[in-house]
Amino acid sequence: MSTIGILGTGRMAVRLARLFAAAGQQVILGSRSPERAASIARGLGHAAIRAGTYAEAAAAPVLLPAMFLRDGMLETLAPLRAQFDGKLLIDITNPFNDRYDDFILPWDTSGAEQIQQTFPRSRIVGAFKNVWWEVFDQPLFDGAPSDVFVVSDDAAAKQEFLSLVAGSPFRYIDAGKLANARFVERMTLFSAELGQRQGYFPRMNWRLLGEKWRPGQADRVAHLIARS
Repeated sequence: MSTIGILGTGRMAVRLARLFAAAGQQVILGSRSPERAASIARGLGHAAIRAGTYAEAAAAPVLLPAMFLRDGMLETLAPLRAQFDGKLLIDITNPFNDRYDDFILPWDTSGAEQIQQTFPRSRIVGAFKNVWWEVFDQPLFDGAPSDVFVVSDDAAAKQEFLSLVAGSPFRYIDAGKLANARFVERMTLFSAELGQRQGYFPRMNWRLLGEKWRPGQADRVAHLIARS
């Protein structure tokens, strides 16, 4: 069992608090307003979730900031920098603008990389970036779990994250290095456009389909296109 300090009390924060608590972890739900956090914690009704300030949440051994970059997340967290050193920091951010139709960052970086640059002594794992908030309320699609793409340059941190979420109703896909957050974040922006067009938003997610395969094992046209 570990304790996750969630900094924020928005729609992703409260759902992730509930997910981690259900997975057997302790959660400190941190807010600028302890009264707001206390009210939400009572409403969630889980003994493993308690309210606190940002500083109390930042003192936990695992951190999860649930804020937007556009709203000054990095500046808000800066006074707590010393408490981030050496800790697993779960990054869920997508650098959306306030219209949710583009990003505030260029293509050659990501929210995850910006956080790593700002807090270089933290062990950053990007996860839940592709999961829209209402998926947490009903996480299965046709009885099957959807995917969470997990990125990090720290293999041990990635494994620690996976142990914290064991048993939760998602399939966690190792999506490689931290810089791959650029693709995950862009996919999430694209999924918003697709979902709104189809009437799914915000209950939709990705699932990687496939089976174990050897290239060419069932290629029926190889002999037709082979060059002599």
